[in-house]
Amino acid sequence: MIFLKSLWEIEKMRRSNAIVAEVLARLRETIKPGITTLELDRLAENLCRKKGAKPAFKGYRGYPFSLCVSINEEVVHGFPSKKRVLKEGDIVSLDFGVLYDGYYGDAAITVPVGEISERAKRLLRVTEEALYKGIEQAVVGKRLGDISSAIQRYVEAHGYSVVRQFVGHGIGRALHEDPQVPNFGKPGRGIKLKEGMVLAIEPMVNEGTYEVEILADGWTAVTKDRKLSAHFEHTVAITQNGPEILSRV
Repeated sequence: MIFLKSLWEIEKMRRSNAIVAEVLARLRETIKPGITTLELDRLAENLCRKKGAKPAFKGYRGYPFSLCVSINEEVVHGFPSKKRVLKEGDIVSLDFGVLYDGYYGDAAITVPVGEISERAKRLLRVTEEALYKGIEQAVVGKRLGDISSAIQRYVEAHGYSVVRQFVGHGIGRALHEDPQVPNFGKPGRGIKLKEGMVLAIEPMVNEGTYEVEILADGWTAVTKDRKLSAHFEHTVAITQNGPEILSRV
């Protein structure tokens, strides 16, 4: 079932997503060679709780951390670890969510660690641009497939692939609500977009094949060919005035 949010509900979601945006901005500033991914997880949780919010991912379906930290060939759901130290040239995806005043916020960024290669810079740029291509289609009267196809077309035009196994989603009182928001599809297909829908749009883009594998921890997804992957996500409200990005800094 798809839940349409009222103006006051969207206002609550604007606040929860503002916390997410602030935490991700702080993590971006903190990332440098030599820091461990567990330090990032602890910083994210501490900042979140200082704002009076609860980490959305911790305990969700058994996930044991507050932050998903995925490095290089890791696509999503990477486990933080005190043994995992960031190195110059890495790219690291940070996926974070909170529950605040009954409503969820969710967003993700992929950031460089120090100086990175030109190929990694291009992957990050195209993935983030693809996110905005999808957001542009989050308009009353369009179809869900318009979002999906806009992302896919942009990504594949640049020689990359979009992950099929993981998709975006509706969000509100639950972290994951209907509808699912794939990053691939055909324009003009799927449900009609309505005012009050709030969607977490999140392209996951691979350098090589779109196929992924799950590691032994049961969570961390990696590219099957072990090439680089990037991930960007915003929570977006569909309004009469067009798409509103709730998780923008």
